[in-house]
Amino acid sequence: MCGKEINIDCLKFQEQEQIMQGIIDRINQAKDVREKARFAQELHQEAEEILSCPLFDSKSLDCNNCNFIANLRKKTANLIIKVKQKEGSLWKSKK
Repeated sequence: MCGKEINIDCLKFQEQEQIMQGIIDRINQAKDVREKARFAQELHQEAEEILSCPLFDSKSLDCNNCNFIANLRKKTANLIIKVKQKEGSLWKSKK
């Protein structure tokens, strides 16, 4: 996340954050939209795992921040996936 460490006091988030950051790095290094979309699917799944946390407490600032970050990651993944789908439909219409 731009070289900044996210401070959320939750072991699940810390574990998932490492995984998601690795996926984000791979998305950023990917050469084409298809490859980015493949990694975006993984990012989407990891974000969903956080969002379905059984320990979520709406009164906890850490939980709310975690949920906010996971939602941003999920939305980012969805945008990449949509771009790939649009690119695919454009390519098909050119044939």
